[in-house]
Amino acid sequence: MRRIALAAPAAILLQLCLVAAAFAQVPGSIVGWGACQYNQCNSFQGADFVAIAAGGAHSLGLRADGSIEAQGWAFWGQCSVPEPNADFTAVAAGGTHSLGLKVDGSIVAWGAAYNPPEPNADFVAVAAGGIVTLPPYTPGHSLGLKADGRIVAWGDNWAGQCDVPEPNSNFVAIAAGDRYSLGLKTDGSIVAWGDNSEGQCSVPEPNTDFVAVAAAADHSLGLKVDGTIVAWGNNNSGQCNVPEPNADFVAIAAGGEVGYGGFYSHSLGLKVDGSIVAWGWGEISGNVPAPNAGFVAIAAGNAHSLGIRTESVAVEPATWGAIKAQFRPVEQRPSNGQHLQD
Repeated sequence: MRRIALAAPAAILLQLCLVAAAFAQVPGSIVGWGACQYNQCNSFQGADFVAIAAGGAHSLGLRADGSIEAQGWAFWGQCSVPEPNADFTAVAAGGTHSLGLKVDGSIVAWGAAYNPPEPNADFVAVAAGGIVTLPPYTPGHSLGLKADGRIVAWGDNWAGQCDVPEPNSNFVAIAAGDRYSLGLKTDGSIVAWGDNSEGQCSVPEPNTDFVAVAAAADHSLGLKVDGTIVAWGNNNSGQCNVPEPNADFVAIAAGGEVGYGGFYSHSLGLKVDGSIVAWGWGEISGNVPAPNAGFVAIAAGNAHSLGIRTESVAVEPATWGAIKAQFRPVEQRPSNGQHLQD
C-alpha cells in the first residue's frame, strides 16, 4: 500500500468521505421500491449485502464474500456479471451498463459498456452514467477514481462528460449522471462538467464543505460536512426540495430519467439514525417500506430505489457532532480499494 501524506484539511475531508462508506459496511438485506416491473427491486435473497447500485432498470448487490448479484432488465447484458465473480469491493450501475471494482484496483465492465482505458489498475472508486429513456438507447459513460486523486473517464462523450477539467488532481469522490459528471475535491469543493441544460452542473455557492456527491438524469445532490444536503438542477418533480429538518444526513442518492419528462426524478437521504428520507416524484419517493429504520446504504435508479437494511446490528441515533468527535488523523489512503489502515 502506498503511503500518502495529506494536509490537515484534506485528511479531515477524506475521513468525512469515508463515514458513509463505513456506515454501509454492515451486511444486510436489500429492500426495493418504486417501478419494479423487471424484478429489479425485490428479487435479492439473503442478508449478506454490503453495497448496492441502482441503474436504469437493473440493480446490483455486492455480497460480503466479494461476489455481485444482478437483477432486473438485462437486454444489454448489464446483469451478466463476468466470471470470475469474486473479489469485488464496489459496484456502480448506469442506464444500460454495470461496473465492478476489484480488490486489486482493476475495473470490470459489462452490458452496453466500453472497457476502461489501460492501465486498468490503481482505481479506488467507480461511477456509471447514462439513463434508460425513449429509444434509441445509447451507451452511457463511466468514471474511475485513481489512488493518486485523478479521474479517468470513458464512454459516451456527447456533452463532454468525459472531458475532466484541469487540474485533474486531488479528487476523493465521483458521480456520473446522464451526460454530466461530478467530482469532489479534497478541499470540499465540487467540480462539474458535461451537459448543463438544466443547471445540473451549476454548483450553488458557497461551493465548500462538501463530503459526498450524487448525480441523476439532470439534478445533483451534495452532502455538506454539517450533515445538510444541497440540491440543484431540474426540479420539476420537487427532487431538489430537501425536506425539513435538513440535518443529520450521512449518505445521498439521486435518480430519475428525462425521457418521460423527468417525472421519475427523485432523491434519497440516509439519516444517521438509519432512516431514509425520500422526495421528488411521489410514487418513488413516498413509499419507503416499513419499518423505515436500520438502513445502512441507499441507491436510486431511473424509477426505483434501494436500501440495505440490517436487523442484526442496531444503528444508534447520533449527531454529526458526535461522529466528528471520533475522527482521527488520516495517514494513509488506499491504492487498491482496501480500507484505510491506522
